[in-house]
Amino acid sequence: MTFIRSAMEEIHWEARLIGIKGARGIGKTTLLLQYIKLHHSKSLAETLYVSLDSIWFNTHSLVELASKFELAGGKYLFLDEVHKYPGWAQELKNIYDDYPTLKIVFTGSSLLEILNSRADLSRRAIVYRMQGFSFREYLSMETGIVFDKLSLENILANHLGLATTIIEKIKPFQHFGNYLKYGYYPFYKEQLALYDMRLGEVINMVLEIELPLLRGVELAYINKLKQLLVVIAKSSPFVPNISKLSEKIIINRATLLAYIHYLDEVDLTRNLYKDAHGTSALQKPSKVFLENTNIIYTLAQENTNTGNLRETFFANQLSFKHRITYTGQGDFLVDDKYTFEIGGKDKSGKQLKGVHDSFIVADNILSGHGNKIPLWLFGFLY
Repeated sequence: MTFIRSAMEEIHWEARLIGIKGARGIGKTTLLLQYIKLHHSKSLAETLYVSLDSIWFNTHSLVELASKFELAGGKYLFLDEVHKYPGWAQELKNIYDDYPTLKIVFTGSSLLEILNSRADLSRRAIVYRMQGFSFREYLSMETGIVFDKLSLENILANHLGLATTIIEKIKPFQHFGNYLKYGYYPFYKEQLALYDMRLGEVINMVLEIELPLLRGVELAYINKLKQLLVVIAKSSPFVPNISKLSEKIIINRATLLAYIHYLDEVDLTRNLYKDAHGTSALQKPSKVFLENTNIIYTLAQENTNTGNLRETFFANQLSFKHRITYTGQGDFLVDDKYTFEIGGKDKSGKQLKGVHDSFIVADNILSGHGNKIPLWLFGFLY
């Protein structure tokens, strides 16, 4: 309870049906248990937390559980890992409709389909997406200092003053390199020496269990997808040649594009398209990044590419609240308005000449000037 993520404040807990989706290992279960301890410690007789991968559900149904719980005076039902339960969406719909006094919060994989499921919970559930620690949250965890979230517009307009205020309290580069290596997943606090091994296990479980279960990915191609992730980790960044990849992996083009799309859906990669509107499983991404820099260090180990690390960090921190797309001038177009070029401390703006609302994002600088902004400051967006 010493550290509670800001996502706690952003969720409208009074809603009757709330979904929280996100990658494995980012702290969804912890958030639920913290909320119960904070807000239901005096009403535990009316509160139930259950994980849907429990063996109990081999011989019982979710509807049966909800019925007995409501009959016994239950009011608050917290369901973890709903994607492990076949037919979860239909049963949740039935529970929502049949037991109007129950408030339900459920968590699940990034691949949870609320809108496209046959039950269509979209009109009933408010769904939130969780991401791993931001650099801001990691700093709060490490230093005990709570920093305010910053809006993108505030950073672009006032980055010098904001950076100066933060630098007075901490030294960003004392922590930034560590964050890139191991600060994204909350479980780094448990056994740091085993962090790479645990993250490797998370990646394997996503590839070997979630993708085959929820997207029908053939087990024969799982090792090929692992190899693809390693290639992306070592790239600067990865620009996919679908024809060559298709020949190398021995898989047809449409299936390969679908699998690359699934990797993005399950939060192992972040695919960058020329147009973020209406991206589909059959559209070729212009660039592919890993979802966060910790995965790069785990998969590429000592063969990491500095440019790839910088762009991956930027894409990860920005895309949680903003839309990022590929652009011919610069590295990223954000919200169809702002153009960003990412580089080292000596990065010039010549590539952005004549581009309105363009900015240089530079690594290894404490503070910037004009349209040159330090990379680490974008870690305060959420």
